[in-house]
Amino acid sequence: MDNKEFRQDENIVTNKELNIWEALIPVFALVAMLAYNVFVFGDDALSGSNQFILLLGGAVAAIVGFKNKVSYKQMMDEVAENVRSTSGALLILLMVGALAGTWLVSGIIPAMIYYGLQILNPTIFLAASVVICAIISVATGSSWTTAATVGIALIGIGEALGVSLGMSAGAVLSGAYFGDKLSPLSDTTNLAPAMAGGNLFDHIKYMTITTVPTIIVTLIVFIIIGFSIDTSGSTDVASILTSIDETLNITPLLFIVPIVVIVLIVKKTPPLMALLIGSLLGAVFALIFQPEVVMGITKANTLTFESGYKGILKAITQKTTIPTSNEILSDLFKSKGMEGMLNTIWLIICAMVFGGIMDGIGALSKISSELLKMAKSTFGLFASTVGSCLALNVTASDQYLAIVIPGKMFKKAYEDRNLAPENLSRTLEDSGTVTSVLIPWNTCGAYHSSVLGVGVGEYFMYAIFNWLSPIMTLIFAAFSIKIKQLSAKTAV
Repeated sequence: MDNKEFRQDENIVTNKELNIWEALIPVFALVAMLAYNVFVFGDDALSGSNQFILLLGGAVAAIVGFKNKVSYKQMMDEVAENVRSTSGALLILLMVGALAGTWLVSGIIPAMIYYGLQILNPTIFLAASVVICAIISVATGSSWTTAATVGIALIGIGEALGVSLGMSAGAVLSGAYFGDKLSPLSDTTNLAPAMAGGNLFDHIKYMTITTVPTIIVTLIVFIIIGFSIDTSGSTDVASILTSIDETLNITPLLFIVPIVVIVLIVKKTPPLMALLIGSLLGAVFALIFQPEVVMGITKANTLTFESGYKGILKAITQKTTIPTSNEILSDLFKSKGMEGMLNTIWLIICAMVFGGIMDGIGALSKISSELLKMAKSTFGLFASTVGSCLALNVTASDQYLAIVIPGKMFKKAYEDRNLAPENLSRTLEDSGTVTSVLIPWNTCGAYHSSVLGVGVGEYFMYAIFNWLSPIMTLIFAAFSIKIKQLSAKTAV
């Protein structure tokens, strides 16, 4: 993820008067209301109704809080802290919308699609997408940047090849989160060992024990899917390439911009700055390489300062389409701009309201502590950690809280069982980091579904690496494979 504001000093609110069933009432109410809402509205649920349901879930949590003598001020203070902590992520979302707009009209994304169609074919496309995104994500330490750059292009290539959007998005996210999880540049990779009391590079090395088998299984599944995929109805690639050539000036020079952005991220430039620079460079390249497209946006006859300025600002802030003679390309060459990110921002803010009230009334702490009580064995401890991370991704709607709260609460339990901190930090990443993208109202799920233009429900089953990771960590725990002890004598 990209929001570098680690929440290591998160104050975990406890409430001894709250029992587990009261803590779960808002969760059950939210799940039931969301399920019915999605049944009624279908794909339109994210247009606003789900956001209101999250606020209703927060209201239910507030009622439980009032019953247990929690003040309105305490709940609102936690909501304010939650919303404040996502400010970086919200700004990044807006900047991603701007970047997508300028990268479309400059021909950068079309160029990625153009060359990608010549290199990739349906058989290897999904596996190749996993590898490409894994490399970019390891280099940048960011699944968010990966999705906003090569991820968007790969979705377009997959659609042109006749591969379903869900499959393409699942492959992109599998690779992106593999890199995000292992890169020393990633915020969550640094946060997990900090919470567990371990060392960053010991943590990364220990994570490979479960992460490598998981990505291998993921690649094998995508290779099998690739060989069995039916693309008989896919559009003729040659005609698509011809249409791109007729519409845009495609040149390898356009790749200078994404390369610059990746280099900036690798050099630890703040993501917001890197995306801003990428957006501005995209605007400059649009004026240099695609003046006709810029003029077309404003319906101007000549490219003047005013028409260029107006065309670029429209691409950055509003929905933009590049008309082509090919129906498939007309669907692909669309950008939502900053305007298109507002629904997602609205969703995140409402989710933070629910998570903040849940934290304010002590429900998050109660759920985690009850899960900790179930840890009667080493496997039970791992399972409780996984369950706590998953529960917090659903209830707190925040990837960081899903790492911070279980990290703080389970740290002593791992020490008491003579387990090295790497066991806890690895489990936090295997279950907290990667599953956040599987929850529609979590900041990560909302971000990626918006950026890639694919609903969580469509890509869920194909985000193999993401849902397989917590299962893999439980398998290793169940069979006591490579469970590192505090004492140097032995690793079981």
